[in-house]
Amino acid sequence: MTEECRHLRVTGRVQGVAFRAWTKGQAERLGLRGWVRNEDDGSVTAMVCGARKALEEMVTACWQGPGAAEVRDVQSEAAPAEPCDGFEIRR
Repeated sequence: MTEECRHLRVTGRVQGVAFRAWTKGQAERLGLRGWVRNEDDGSVTAMVCGARKALEEMVTACWQGPGAAEVRDVQSEAAPAEPCDGFEIRR
């Protein structure tokens, strides 16, 4: 299996709705590694690494997010791998 990494940027009402915790749960369910964090502009960004199929599922899931979220856009682009164990929530 070849591992790939994607950098995600999710906009809309995605802060204050448990989006980071939800993202961590989704990533762990899909066997992905990486991190998620809130940005000062109100968006949420994440780095996710793993199998292509799992990454595609993650991007699709981000369009829904947790129940209280109102996702406006999900940007996904290829990224170089970052060393990380598991999946963590950063700030």
